[in-house]
Parts: sequence; C-alpha cells; structure tokens
Amino acid sequence: MSKADRPDQPNAASRFNEEKATYAVRGADAPDLETGVAAIRNVLKTLPHKPGVYRMHDARGDVLYVGKARALKNRVTNYVQIDRLPNRLRRMVALTRSMTIVTTNSEAEALLLEAQLIKRYRPAYNVLLRDDKSFPFILLRADHKFPRIQKHRGARRHKGQYYGPFASAGSVNQTLNALEKLFLLRSCTDSFFNNRDRPCLLYQIKRCSAPCVGRIDDRAYADLVADAKAFLDGKSSGVQTKLASEMEAAAEALDFERAALLRDRLKALTFIQGSQAINAQGVGDADIFALAHRNGVMGIQAFFIRGGQNWGHRSFFPSHVSELGEDEVFTSFLAQFYEDVPPARLILLDRELAEADLLAQALSERAERKIEISVPRRGDRVRLVAQATRNAEEALDRRLAESTTQGKLLQEVADLFELPEPPKRIEIYDNSHIQGTNALGAMVVAGPEGFIKGQYRKFNIKQAATDDDFAMMREVFQRRFARAQEDDPDRDSGQWPDLVLIDGGKGQMSAVKAALEEIGVEDVPLIAIAKGPNHGREGREVFHFPDGREITLPVNAPVLFYLQRLRDEVHRFAIGAHRTKRSKAITASPLDEVPGIGPSRKKALLMHFGTARAVRSASLEDLKKAPGVSAAVAQTVYDFYHSSG
Repeated sequence: MSKADRPDQPNAASRFNEEKATYAVRGADAPDLETGVAAIRNVLKTLPHKPGVYRMHDARGDVLYVGKARALKNRVTNYVQIDRLPNRLRRMVALTRSMTIVTTNSEAEALLLEAQLIKRYRPAYNVLLRDDKSFPFILLRADHKFPRIQKHRGARRHKGQYYGPFASAGSVNQTLNALEKLFLLRSCTDSFFNNRDRPCLLYQIKRCSAPCVGRIDDRAYADLVADAKAFLDGKSSGVQTKLASEMEAAAEALDFERAALLRDRLKALTFIQGSQAINAQGVGDADIFALAHRNGVMGIQAFFIRGGQNWGHRSFFPSHVSELGEDEVFTSFLAQFYEDVPPARLILLDRELAEADLLAQALSERAERKIEISVPRRGDRVRLVAQATRNAEEALDRRLAESTTQGKLLQEVADLFELPEPPKRIEIYDNSHIQGTNALGAMVVAGPEGFIKGQYRKFNIKQAATDDDFAMMREVFQRRFARAQEDDPDRDSGQWPDLVLIDGGKGQMSAVKAALEEIGVEDVPLIAIAKGPNHGREGREVFHFPDGREITLPVNAPVLFYLQRLRDEVHRFAIGAHRTKRSKAITASPLDEVPGIGPSRKKALLMHFGTARAVRSASLEDLKKAPGVSAAVAQTVYDFYHSSG
C-alpha cells in the first residue's frame, strides 16, 4: 500500500468510503436506551462484513465513541445486546442517535484510522491520551553548506535528519549542549550566519567552530557533521576512538592547542555517556513501555532509547479508563501515541497484548519498515522493562498522592467560595499592556489534574480603550461568554467554568458582573483576587465576592498557596503573550496594511525604495519601475496611500 493510500493521509475519508449517517434516528437529547438501540439497528441493516471504523454520534452530532472492527457488522451487533453491555456502554448507547461508517482494506488500516479519529474528535467514551505537548527532536539541517543543529517540534518541513523523540525539552537541551561542545556545530540561524564578520561568543567558549568567518573549511566541518551523525546513530565508541587518536597525534606533533581542544571534546563525550540514567548499550533503537494500575487510575511509563542512548522518559495517565481492562487501555494508548511519533524498530512491553500483532502490522505500514513488538524474557531487555515498570509504579504513587492533595484543595476552594461541589473547571483572567499598547486579555484553565494548557486563550482587545482595565475586562468576558452561549447553550460540553477567578479588585468585579448580566449570564461563580494593603506581600491577598463581601486567608493556608499559583499562572501567560505581540509589532511594516501585498512584493518595494515612508510618497510611475511589481500592484499601493486625493 502506498503512502498516499493510507487512511491517515489527507482526503482519506473519500477514498475509504465514509458514509455519513443517513441512518439517523431523531430523538430527544435526553438519554433513551430504546432510541439508541433503534438507531444502531438501522445501521445494521446495511452494514457490511468488512473491516472499518465506526463513529457514534449523539443528538447534536458530537462524537461519543470511535471504534474499529475486523467485521463491522459483527462488532456493531454487540451494541444492541444490551444485557451483555457494561453500564458504561449502556450509557453510551442511550445517547447514540446516529453513526458514521468508514470501510477500510484491512483491520490494520482500521486501527490507524481509529487512532487518528480519536485524536481529532476526543470522544467522551474512548480512552484518551492526554498530553498537550509534542515531542522535541534534534534536527541536523541539510539545506546549507554548513549544516545547522537545532531543536525541532512540529511538522517535518525542513530538509535534514531528525533524531528523536526526546522525552522533554530538558533532555533535548542537555543533549544539544553536549553536542555543541563535542562537535562544534553551528546552532545559529542562516541570517545570523550570513551577517557575521567575526566569531560570536559560542566560538570563544569552544561551542562552535565558527564556519561563518572561515575558521574551519568545508571538508573539516563535514568531518564534524559525520562524527555527529555517527554519535546520534549510536556509534559513540567509534567517535571516542577517533578523537583519542587525533589527540595523541596532535600531542606528538607538539600542537598542544589542538590537543587541548580534542581533550575537551573527549570530556564532553565521556560526560554524556556517563549521564545516561540507564545503560541501554546493545539495544539499538527501542521504545519501552510499562503500565501500572491502582485505585482506578492507570499510568504508563515510556523510555526512549536511540542508538543505545537513553533519550529520556515520560509518564502518561490516560483518561476515560474506568470500567476498562488494562489490555484495551494499553493497546489504545499505543495506537494514539504513535499517531504523531515515529516508532522505534523495537517496542518492548511489560505484558502480552491480545492485538500486539495487529498493532505491529499497522505501525509497520505507517512507518514503511518492520516494527517489532516484544515482551522480553531474558537478558538486558528484561532489566530495561523492569526499570520502566518500577518507574511506572513510582509515578502512579506520586499521581495518586497529588490527586488526593488536589482533591482536598478543591474541596477547600468549594467551601471557601460557597460552591455546591469541588470545581472541575476553573478559569482565571488577567489583562496585559504597556501604557495601553498591544493590549490583550488572557485566560488560563485549571482542573482536578492541574493546568489544562491546551485550553488557554488570549483575547486581542479590539473595542475597549486600551488604558482602561475595566473596559478591557468587560470586552474579554462578553466575547468569551457570548461565544459559550452560542456554542454550548445547554452547558453539557464541560467548557463552562465552575469558578471564575479575576485578577483585580472591586472595580474589575463590577465590570465583569455588568458584562455578564448584559448578555444574560448571571449564575457563573465569580471571585476577584486583589493585592492587599502591602501589595500582596506576606500573602495578604483580598478575595472579593460579587455581593461586596471581602475575605483574607491565613498566610500559611495551603488553599491560599493554591489560589496564588493560579493567579501567578495567568500572570505568566498574559505577560508572555503580550511580549510576543509586542515583538511582532516592533518588526511590523506599514506595508503589511496594504491589501494584496505579500512578503515577496513587500521585500521588492523596500529593496527598491529603501523605506516604507519612501514607498508611501512614491509616484505611480516610480512604483511601476520597482522590480517584481506589476502595474496592477503599483496601482493598488498608490491608491491605498492616496485614496483621499
């Protein structure tokens, strides 16, 4: 099967015969088991005995569940046998009003497509891999005479070799630092490289070979690149031998400066080899997973081994795992995990999975090379899996302890602010600007499991006077909750807050109350956090209620520390977003406002006239003379600046 024909590629739905649910049964939004069964029975009438993926929708069309099957008709039939279903699936069937069917060529393709759709729709009844951050990689660029080494996240658009995944930004930064000391490869951007006339500080501290100013020639730099590739591919012993022999040769030739440089590089290599948390020599490339389960919570530990080197580990805690078996959760986790991450050639697990062969086949098709899933029985691999298992259990212990503490804190928050139950979603708001410029509002979200960074939002202030904090806060709340009323009037999506915290005092509270009352929202709990008489020092924050009451808390109260942490997080997010907006404003050009002028034409105009002011004052004939600027574009620019006369 070619890459273009895989179900995870664009337009796959049209090739894989996606049938939108013409079988929809109309019914009330309220759960109704008979109506749900009737909807599924209508689907069964035309359902083929083919592999594929099915989606269950509620009355609003939201996806409840995504499942895959070797034979769709057989699998979906199980949902009408109510007596055999657990309570969780009965609830799902009671909400089902329609289905969407996608047929595939094989069960392996169905598994790939299922993982893709789960990640896209985040269904309420699927196991979900909750992780907001993508994995970092090391990229060795291949689009320049002197290749650059850098950290990379996201789509792989650059030409070059990608090494990873690394478990965290910390692990990739540590490796990059060692690589710079060891191989002296440049990390600067091309524009910085092209404009140097003398070496930068990295050359002075022996972390770059300064190819920008000719301190190293093409061939010698290519040798460094080759050594770096060998090291990242796991051939560190060969690199070590080569450096040692070169150091001895330099010493014998009385070139002590070069010998000292090679000695420092050998030290860097020894450090990175000794800093590995686990010894994985002889394993090559492998991903190692172990699962721990206790008190209804499952934790999965992942180790990433590349070239026999440990590139870090990370803990995962999938959601929606109650009433599910470990095998089902583990399989679903792995399928979703490898939706974005390229699999290693060897995947080591701490247990046998019923669908391990199917998963290996699916991952092999996606990676276009053989992927092996194995449960080791002897040797060093058993030791590695045992270490992953131990880490999974320890991470789960920490998670359960944190959950207990977090639960107590949220109960204290509920008691303090007179909420009916501990809040599941807390939204915290703040504004940021400098003398009214580049003003924006910020919202961060927290829940029982901590901050939910994927749901943070920023609001560019459009209407309010940007030196009026009260007006800015009114605008932010009107936009946020008017949109919430439009998208989720029944408040059943979990996106309405159980508590809103406002950074400010009585004025901000009054502005927010007025804004919400104006759009008909009067039942969202509001609390404003203001600095006390000593400007918040010594924990003297004052909490303002909508009815005018004020309270303070003991300076050593754990709930006060928690609320301060929420307030500090929205400060951090607001300041960071404002800094980014201000940086963009500094580099903006007046030509950005001209409609139809893209980057290349803007560059052509600036190169020809020198400044944006000169472009503005140019005559139509002069504009036409600029290279790469057509008569129509010249007329557009001229009309934009001379529309009044």
